[in-house]
Amino acid sequence: MKHVLILGAYGRIARIVEQELLNACDVHLTLVLRNADRLKILDKNRETVVEGDVSDYKLVSTIMAGQDVVYANLAGGMALMAKVIVRAMRVNQVKQLIWITGSGLYHETPDPFGTWVENTVGHANKEDTRKAARIIESSDLKYTIIRAAYMTNDHEIDYELTQKGEVFKGTLVSRASIADLILKIIADPSRYVRASLGISKPGTDNKLPEIMAGSMKDMV
Repeated sequence: MKHVLILGAYGRIARIVEQELLNACDVHLTLVLRNADRLKILDKNRETVVEGDVSDYKLVSTIMAGQDVVYANLAGGMALMAKVIVRAMRVNQVKQLIWITGSGLYHETPDPFGTWVENTVGHANKEDTRKAARIIESSDLKYTIIRAAYMTNDHEIDYELTQKGEVFKGTLVSRASIADLILKIIADPSRYVRASLGISKPGTDNKLPEIMAGSMKDMV
């Protein structure tokens, strides 16, 4: 049985991954989130829910023991949480980390989409995610960083990947596609070791006007 720790378990991608892992794999999931009442348990025999803050080292180190894979689906205070997770993994001899973040981590996203992302997320927030990535990349973990384009709730699975050092492609990607990549990495830990992957739907380079229109609509 594989033991998977999901940090930020109420996130929409995390819930897709949770469902698919329970359906297809012999796993035990430890699900961590700030408010446990928000999450419906799907299989009480194979899931443990922990309420808490991922910036709490004592908590994270305690639940880290015995895990095979850590999947982090987090937002806000990323550098601090990265430091806590890396330290807890090192102490507990857990090696595999899957870390979700956004495009523009290395200023690799072409304009106008790159500037829009930086402005929308906020420069200080982007710098925090960049610091988090540097903490992970300077560790000895078998990490995979996934840099996602603008996320949609489309059910389709359709994506392409770019490597660190390559220009980011596209502007959109479905959460289902990101979940599919995560599931493949969990199933085969040798995939994308110490890699930073951009993920987007092919043929979406010019979709920023649609994204902006959708974002404005969502804010209403």
